[in-house]
Amino acid sequence: MKTLQFRQAICEAMSEEMRNDDTIYLMGEEVAEYNGAYKASKGMLDEFGPERVIDTPISELGFAGIAVGSAMNGNRPIVEFMTFNFALVGIDQIINNAAKIRQMSGGQFNCPIVFRGPTGSAGQLGATHSQAFENWFANCPGLKVVVPSNPKDAKGLLKAAIRDDDPVIFMESEQMYGDKGEVPEGDYIIPLGVAEVVREGNDVTIVSFGKIIKEAYKAADELEKEGITCEIIDLRTVRPMDQETILNSVKKTNRLVILEEAWPFGNVSTEITYQVQSQAFDYLDAPIVKINTADTPTPYSPVLLAEWLPNHEDVIKAVKKVLYK
Repeated sequence: MKTLQFRQAICEAMSEEMRNDDTIYLMGEEVAEYNGAYKASKGMLDEFGPERVIDTPISELGFAGIAVGSAMNGNRPIVEFMTFNFALVGIDQIINNAAKIRQMSGGQFNCPIVFRGPTGSAGQLGATHSQAFENWFANCPGLKVVVPSNPKDAKGLLKAAIRDDDPVIFMESEQMYGDKGEVPEGDYIIPLGVAEVVREGNDVTIVSFGKIIKEAYKAADELEKEGITCEIIDLRTVRPMDQETILNSVKKTNRLVILEEAWPFGNVSTEITYQVQSQAFDYLDAPIVKINTADTPTPYSPVLLAEWLPNHEDVIKAVKKVLYK
């Protein structure tokens, strides 16, 4: 094992795959000369040159479209959005071309492409730069949606995403790029669509993903002092969703809390809630509780932002609610 920052794990995944496959290249704003807006492509221009690490204009619709056409013609592009908030400018290419071309062409075209970049809030960035889009993209058939929470998963999942023959939305966090964690030596992948039970427990299941899962860990540590053990599942891939792991855990603990950094209406938590109540209703000893952000645009004020975001205290309250304590 070695210790890497999240950004270094991302860089290693891309670099290793590009060394093995000449059809893979990286494009996006500031990915080359500047080494990436968050330094996730540091050193890649020097190694692979400007034909494979490509700085683009500020034109998400344009370079997303170029990447889709390139993927249809045998390449495997990685597209970095400086933030998925900017991907809204290019969402027509993602939804109406990348996601649909295999079906519309009767299987004649694949679209092996990875769209990656930060999602969610990252401090005082304001309402237009702090949105979580996991459920938006997961709503679209033809897309796979991946949200890692640590460097090990980031590397293994990104390598799997790059090798996938379908378009993958790979969502990171500006607040995780400096996170450090142990990463295995050598080549490894983590299959898409497989969740991980990262902490075993008997009293309640907590499902989460991305950076907000850290609040679940904090809550579980506090609750353990009171004799309450939480089983925490890191979803890792939003679509395809690993329902089996969730259901097996709920059948064990009989209670479910879902923690997600997203608006409360029609999100990933809502889908998990539906699937569990439809497939494991008789195992539930309490109604499912989902924890989300406030149902407002993201505030700029740090005081309001702290109230808007879910935290470990919210998780503790939710766990005690389903335990009737």
